[in-house]
Amino acid sequence: MTGARPDTGVAGPVRRRTAGGGYAKGRARRREITAAATELYGEVGYRSASLREVAARVGLSHTALLHHFRTKEALLLAVLEQRDEEDRAAADAAGDPVAALGSLVRVVEANVRRPTIVELFCILSAEATAPDHPAHVWFRDRYRTVLAFVGDALRGAQAAGVLRPGVDPADAARRVVALMDGLQVQFLYDRAGTDMVGALRAELQALVTVPLTE
Repeated sequence: MTGARPDTGVAGPVRRRTAGGGYAKGRARRREITAAATELYGEVGYRSASLREVAARVGLSHTALLHHFRTKEALLLAVLEQRDEEDRAAADAAGDPVAALGSLVRVVEANVRRPTIVELFCILSAEATAPDHPAHVWFRDRYRTVLAFVGDALRGAQAAGVLRPGVDPADAARRVVALMDGLQVQFLYDRAGTDMVGALRAELQALVTVPLTE
């Protein structure tokens, strides 16, 4: 499964009817499995985790878990897709470039409330730098997407005349993404002393001449 995108044919969850609940019960069980895997990957990383341990956390046999996720890679990608869905919901900005920048603050605010997801992202993003990691292409493409999102927002602010003079959108986008990643690592070491939200808000506000809308 190495190199496959989450939306391009990777073996995903198997939809099957379950007695007494049908598809709804099956979806609820898959969400439970995904939540357990998210927690486990955040604790030990993807490579050290096993499907058997995930199954044990939700009270299933290994065979029963395979009815929902046929491979370890399929479960990993389900976890990553769930994180992306949550981030997309937080980053809905209605096309306004300054609001788009502000939506990044909402994403970080959400991350403060879900430290397990921050742990998962930091561990997996480091592991996935290896080209043979099943999430390598996912993370590579995700970084491209995030850089494009921030760069487009900054270029939109520039076109609207609200980007501060001398700011290069492409360079600033890389700095913003690097700041967000670096703050996550610092947060994991010192949650009480790391203000991810305040630091990002200050950096973004320094790029534009109008109040940042969130």
